[in-house]
Order: sequence, then C-alpha cells, then structure tokens
Amino acid sequence: MGRPYRLLFDHVLTRADPERAHHAAFRAIRAAAPVTRRVPDVAGRPVEAMGLRFPHPFGLAAGFDKNGVGIDALGTLGFGHVEIGTVTGEAQPGNPRPRLFRLPLDRAVVNRMGFNNEGAEAVATRLARRGRPEGAPVLGINIGKTKVVPAEHAIADYEKSTGLLAPHADYLVVNVSSPNTPGLRDLQAVEVLEPLLTAVRRRADQVRPDDRVPLLVKIAPDLSDEDVLAVADLAVAIGLDGLIATNTTITREGLRTDPATVAGIGAGGLSGAPLRERATAVLRAVRERVGPDLTLIGVGGISTPADARERLDAGADLVQGYTAFVYEGALWPRTLVAGLPSA
Repeated sequence: MGRPYRLLFDHVLTRADPERAHHAAFRAIRAAAPVTRRVPDVAGRPVEAMGLRFPHPFGLAAGFDKNGVGIDALGTLGFGHVEIGTVTGEAQPGNPRPRLFRLPLDRAVVNRMGFNNEGAEAVATRLARRGRPEGAPVLGINIGKTKVVPAEHAIADYEKSTGLLAPHADYLVVNVSSPNTPGLRDLQAVEVLEPLLTAVRRRADQVRPDDRVPLLVKIAPDLSDEDVLAVADLAVAIGLDGLIATNTTITREGLRTDPATVAGIGAGGLSGAPLRERATAVLRAVRERVGPDLTLIGVGGISTPADARERLDAGADLVQGYTAFVYEGALWPRTLVAGLPSA
C-alpha cells in the first residue's frame, strides 16, 4: 500500500518536524485537488446511516482538518466522509510545541495539540462561503470545549459552537473524550453528559428546525467497560443518532518504541495501530448493548482493509482513519476502500 511513499516516509519524512510536515502535506493535498478531482471515484458500497447516504463506509477522522480548509480536496483522495475539527467556541492556539510525535516502530502518533483551531465563528464563515458543492464528501463537524472556559460554563460554550456550526453540518459530534483539554473527559460521566447533550440537541434544533442534524458523541477507549455501557445506555435513552468509538488513549502499554523515548515524549493521546484491539472491543460492546439501530462509527488503529472489515464485522456502520494516513500517504484512502466489499 504505497510502498514508494512508505520508503520516503521512513527514510526522509521522519526527520522532519511532525507538525510542520503535516501542514506541508495538507497544503500539497489542497494544491493537487484540481488533478485528483479528475481521478475516477473508487467503487464502494453505499451506506445509509442517520438519514444520510455515504458513498462507502470509510472516512477521515477529526483532527486532520481542524478548520475546514480542505474538505473537498480530501474528498478527491477517496474519503467518503470528512469530519473536521475539533472546533471550539473560541479560537485558541492549543498547547505549546512540540505537541505532535511519531512512533514509527508502532505505526502510531502521540499528540497533545489541545484543540488548536480558529474558533467556531471563523470556521462557520468559511463553511458558509463553501456552500454544499456537488459530489462533496459527507461533512461531520466535531465540537469541543474551549480550554479557558470553566467546567460550569461548558454547556454554553458547546451551545455557541452548535449554533454557529450546525447549519453547515451533515452530522455533528460532541467531543468529550480528548485527553488534551484539562477536565474534558470528566464530561463523559453520564450525569454531566446528559444535560450537555440535551442542550446541544436543543440548540441544533433551534437553528435547523426543519432539517434535523444528526448528533453523535465520541468516547474514549480508556473508559471502564461499565462506563462505556452507561454512555451507550444514555445514547439510546436520549435519542442520540450515534456514537464514535474511540478517541485516542492515554495508555502506553505494549509499544515497541523504546520506553525511554516514550517517556521523553510525555503526555498526550496515542493513536494508530496499538489502539486497534481496544477500540474494536469498545465498539463491539457498544453494539451488543444498543442493538442494531444506533449508528456506530469505528475509529482507532484502522490501517488496512482487513482492519476496516474487522471493525465493520464488530458492528460499525462506518469507519474512520487518520494516523495511517500519515504513514501511508495520499493513495491510502483509495487503496483501503478498494479492499472493502463493493456490494
């Protein structure tokens, strides 16, 4: 899968600062869009979920395009849906650099970006200018809490983002599971999560009274099994449209990378291949709990068509990737989709 790119990555790109390399690669993807747009779409199995039609199950997870600057360019690479963000109510610079680290031996990444983004108002303005181009990928918008907003004002912060961004979203995701915003994961406790999700649902309905936007919540792999099931029960009880399992993990177990190197990197969320087993287990447990109707999006450690098929077999309706995009390059989305059942 993209062997020339993998050789380039392993022997050249690993020497570049990861965050600078990301921005350079993303600029190249956007610049190449007029060419990649002419490449025929890869055949895939359409998926009907949440009242939306996805051209195939595979999409790009939140985190790559934080500000919605390259949605359609990413679609030309083969992603059937693109989830932008995480977007916060207020613009924020994120955590100090360095904050993005590669673990090539593990085909993994550690990040502590801290929701660096331009804020909901700027992103909403950009999306309004974009409109809804024909043939564009399904657009998810992932929203999170502004770091400086205290926990007691979190609902109002999410409501602000919802009011600005829901008009432009095909689906909306509440992110309460990133490990890089202090106190954010505390919002996953069901007694706190229920009023938050209820408020976001109400605000979304206010700005789109005649066109209901699907609402999902993204959960962490580090929740206990009991807490995972509690969130699943809540999703059913309050009528959420879906769950995304899972976000990055704070664990560092089973890595091949030298422990001293891992310790030197410090805090942050680990994504990529080491997350696959736990993310699959969480998704399977949620599907068994909620039954067949709730939409589940599987993400975490999906690198190959076999990984994607495993997640679909575990109960996912849709799957997403991100970290393998870093390691495999621009041909990866089409290659993965080509390896999925087309009917």
